[in-house]
Amino acid sequence: MIVPVIMAGGSGTRLWPLSRALYPKQFLPLVGEETMLQATLNRLAGLDVTAPITVCNEEHRFIVAEQLRFLDQLGKIILEPAGRNTAPAVALAASIALEKGEDPLLLVLAADHVIEDSAGFVQAIQQALPLAEEGCLVTFGIVPTSAHTGYGYIRRGGPAAVGFRVEEFVEKPDAAVAKQYFEGGEFYWNSGMFLFRASTYLAELRKHRADIADACLASLVSTCHDGDFIRVDKDYFLACPEESIDYAVMEKTEDAVVVPLDVGWNDIGSWSALWEVGDKDAQGNRVRGDVFLQETTNSLVHGGDRLIATIGLDNVVVVDTKDALLVATKDRVQEVKQIVQRLKDEGRSEARLHREVYRPWGKYDSIDAGGRYQVKRISVKPDAKLSVQMHHHRAEHWIVVSGTARVTKGEDVFLVTENESTFIPVGVLHALENPGKVDLELIEVQSGPYLGEDDIVRFEDLYGRIESCSDAQSKKKREV
Repeated sequence: MIVPVIMAGGSGTRLWPLSRALYPKQFLPLVGEETMLQATLNRLAGLDVTAPITVCNEEHRFIVAEQLRFLDQLGKIILEPAGRNTAPAVALAASIALEKGEDPLLLVLAADHVIEDSAGFVQAIQQALPLAEEGCLVTFGIVPTSAHTGYGYIRRGGPAAVGFRVEEFVEKPDAAVAKQYFEGGEFYWNSGMFLFRASTYLAELRKHRADIADACLASLVSTCHDGDFIRVDKDYFLACPEESIDYAVMEKTEDAVVVPLDVGWNDIGSWSALWEVGDKDAQGNRVRGDVFLQETTNSLVHGGDRLIATIGLDNVVVVDTKDALLVATKDRVQEVKQIVQRLKDEGRSEARLHREVYRPWGKYDSIDAGGRYQVKRISVKPDAKLSVQMHHHRAEHWIVVSGTARVTKGEDVFLVTENESTFIPVGVLHALENPGKVDLELIEVQSGPYLGEDDIVRFEDLYGRIESCSDAQSKKKREV
């Protein structure tokens, strides 16, 4: 039995402005129509796998659940209170996988990789299964196609069935060393994908990094199950050292094996990397959206809702979103992360979220704002409901554009249909839900001296956004 363990954390800052902290690249359809998370699971169709264990950030939980539910592969979703790198994340997943008394093979995958040859990928995993079943810790080494300086490398040793013993892991090299690695033929790019038994990984982790193993075990003692989500104890997990599988286990174990992989792999670590994959036109351009090109070559143009026209450009990246536009030469797109850092330093919202924000009940788009007003376009999914809430500083006026709204306002509950409206005064308890079978679309006009999202006092919520697990976890810790 194989349990996919999907690492879905990370912020993907190098793909800003499309990828942002609250909606990073693994949840976007960057290549094809599927999101990268969905593509990661769908390419396992030829394997005998169970529903996945997905590890993600607390703030991404509803995005993950929605995308997995769409594939009917919800599985278990472990919420990390904060990122602690891959060694602790996989330790949590391995411990959860062992709870039923079974000892499955874990296939550890990142949610943000592109693999063009899915059949070849599945074949490599199948060939590696006997090694993992015998107690080896298998990693997949990408056969390099260039002297790349952006990846770590794995040096192979003696043969081991379909793979090789791992001689050493090496850090990202400079250009001269990368050229030696590429020409020597003994080195592979480190993909960060693994296959091993759950118990084998935990035993090796305890052998080489007992402090990480102990912290993860302690964080699981007071685990809280909240619907589809598994919350570990925040205090214990934050005390866990931050370490990758490579450093914590793979560099130290005597049982590491590398299986070569030549399947069109790319980790989409930059806009130039995205340009490299997928189809291009005769002039070497990769285009998405409503785009007119004139005398433009070797470029990536990623459009949003409006027309983009380019004239006389070469080797550039243009990425358009509703609230930010990036224009850069391909050879300098790595500097995008510096732009993101400047936005963070200045407290700009564009570093964290899009103008269009997704929520478990639907989404909203902040279409206009002034000193004492804000206008949002809100879309509520069928049978979904916003939390029962109130505001201290703002009033709200709702105008239904399409669909039907069931509105709670104080003690009253009533329907508001297309071309009708209602007013929610400051301090009045209220809720909005969609009782229909089609999306509810409405315009919300907020007015008041303060319009921040933190002026929301929730009383009831279908989606667990009221801290309901903390008391249960505290009780468990007292009992322990």
